[in-house]
Amino acid sequence: MEGFTVSNANRFLDNGIVRDSKSLSIENTPSTSSTSGTGKSFADTLKDAVGSVNEMQKASDKAMQNLATGKTDNVADVMIAAEKADIALKVMVQVRNKIIDAYQEVMKMQV
Repeated sequence: MEGFTVSNANRFLDNGIVRDSKSLSIENTPSTSSTSGTGKSFADTLKDAVGSVNEMQKASDKAMQNLATGKTDNVADVMIAAEKADIALKVMVQVRNKIIDAYQEVMKMQV
């Protein structure tokens, strides 16, 4: 690739690869706090979230590998995949930190 110029950038816009803001939004999931007991447990929800973040990381790594080996030249999609995976990982780390803080607070409680 000869560099990222305005004419090269137009190629990304012309082929329709650019995604809209809806593709970066968080999908709504059904409420897991149902009283009938049919909802997923907290552990299952957390396991699904970790699995989803792992899949995003794998997809990002594969896209970077394809870009490095020349199998693709779509820098925009690779950067979007990398940023989505990075943000998902940061959110997961913050959720983990909040869970640990909550656990420590519960352990401090006197019965």
